[in-house]
Amino acid sequence: MIPKIRTGTDRAFPLIDYLFGPGKHEEHTDQHLVASWNNFAPDPGPNPERHQVAKLANQLDQPIKALGQQAPATRIWHCSLRTAPGDRHLDDAEWATIARRIVHATGIAPEGDTTACRWVAVRHADDHVHIAATLARQDGRLANLSFDKRKAQAEARLIEKEYGLRRLNPGDGTAAKNPTSQEHFKAERTGRTEPPRETLREAVRQAVAGADTEQEFFTRLREAGLRVKLRHAPSGDVLGYNVALPGDRNRTGEPIWFPGSKLAPDLSLPRIRRRLDAAPATATPEPDDHPARADRSAPARRRRDAAGIAERTLAVLDQDDDEAAAQLVGAGELLDALAQTSPAATRAELRAAARAFDRATRSHVRAENADIRALRSAARGIVHAGSALGRGEDGGATAMVLSTLVLLTLAAARWHSARGHAQQAAASRQAADHLCTAYQQAAASPIRTMREAGRILPAAERRRHDTNIRTVLGDDRRPSAPGRDALAAVLAEAERAGHDPKALLEEAASWRELDTAHSRDGVLVWRIRRVADLPASPEPPLQAPTTTRNGAKPGRPAQNPVPPEPAQPAIDPHRPTPRR
Repeated sequence: MIPKIRTGTDRAFPLIDYLFGPGKHEEHTDQHLVASWNNFAPDPGPNPERHQVAKLANQLDQPIKALGQQAPATRIWHCSLRTAPGDRHLDDAEWATIARRIVHATGIAPEGDTTACRWVAVRHADDHVHIAATLARQDGRLANLSFDKRKAQAEARLIEKEYGLRRLNPGDGTAAKNPTSQEHFKAERTGRTEPPRETLREAVRQAVAGADTEQEFFTRLREAGLRVKLRHAPSGDVLGYNVALPGDRNRTGEPIWFPGSKLAPDLSLPRIRRRLDAAPATATPEPDDHPARADRSAPARRRRDAAGIAERTLAVLDQDDDEAAAQLVGAGELLDALAQTSPAATRAELRAAARAFDRATRSHVRAENADIRALRSAARGIVHAGSALGRGEDGGATAMVLSTLVLLTLAAARWHSARGHAQQAAASRQAADHLCTAYQQAAASPIRTMREAGRILPAAERRRHDTNIRTVLGDDRRPSAPGRDALAAVLAEAERAGHDPKALLEEAASWRELDTAHSRDGVLVWRIRRVADLPASPEPPLQAPTTTRNGAKPGRPAQNPVPPEPAQPAIDPHRPTPRR
């Protein structure tokens, strides 16, 4: 059940006239009262005459009129209560009880208080009612509306439980402001797919993702096509910013500006400055000149780097401390960077994932001194590298980072759930669902290639890799299982590149979050490909391999194996912390 509360300076008549009228699209039917402050208020009924509406409105307004010049500026209180789609039908008696509970909980009319505010509950549709109240009590005092919205939400959660309705997640006051009904109506009227507020919120998030300076942030806003207006102090210092969509104007033809703080609490300029100052994104790394990686595109390199950094973030989310709150902000920037540079095949799902995860980045937990430079640098690298092509190495690298981000969002859901952050946990799970879909789209071709390679491995080599898989993972599935084929293929490829396949498998399996993976084999495939520095998208096999790269027979060690790359330093920014 969703309560929405508004207040106004008019007297009761305009609101009562609307509630008993036909509606803006003739959607109001069988308009009638279900409850009132004294149970004797006159009911105008369906399609009433103007004088019938005026009679009810005048009775509501009597305490306001009695105050004369002392009447409050804000005079009317309006709360709409709507059940969720699929909820059972509530009758008039049930709605009347629910309305009385809401006015009691919010302080409009506490139970047993005969001199409280006057109010009525109007029903003109099956799934909702409207409560209209005047904000002067009958004893001449003013209503106490402190925290009325929060109290209404808390009471709605209790009502859902007691009436068997769909139970929504309780909020904590950190969510971004939703578009108003007027904004939705205008978007529909002007042919927009969504209200400008939501379009602007996403554009501002993407502009701040990986930005290194305040000036770069403003430049990105303008490059995204937004109108930007800065607010200056008398000294010339920038105090804040407003953004508007081109063509979005009010009745007088002026642009409709939105301050950053009205888009989301963390998009105000002071909050953005704290993020930039505490965790600069640092310079974008130069292109990798290692011979084995020289032919990789910049988008592919940056995605591979991001996968390693995201793996390290998983270890932080698994710890019981507040640093994870900051890491989630960095993970949100990484998702925003991927969403704006993704190939067409995955762009829609990644944008949906980034929008959902945005809610998971805001809570009352603060970790001001946490270091999220690695995540912000990864986001910056992805933005500056540009769009991925969605095929070959780019497509495989996208699948590699998405595989890790699925685990990261699931870990975020557990972290929030442990702290009672119901809305943030639900948003994390929703983001994971979208990422799973995007991963399946990106990984389809490279995984299919690896499965084909696994199926044509020489029998002796295949048996050896299957033995290692069973030993390390305790996996008793048949050797020809689809996931097993791809895993055996990547182990064989790593061995031909000079690595110890069993050691690689043990290392990849030791990292955190493997048990929560939707596809354990898929996660291991991408971890091994990244750690062994194999191409993210292997070439399709032309025939069954008969020798290793150095001429050794399958199943036997090479006589002159290619030496492995030098050992990584003790702190490797592209490798997660092993589980102890």
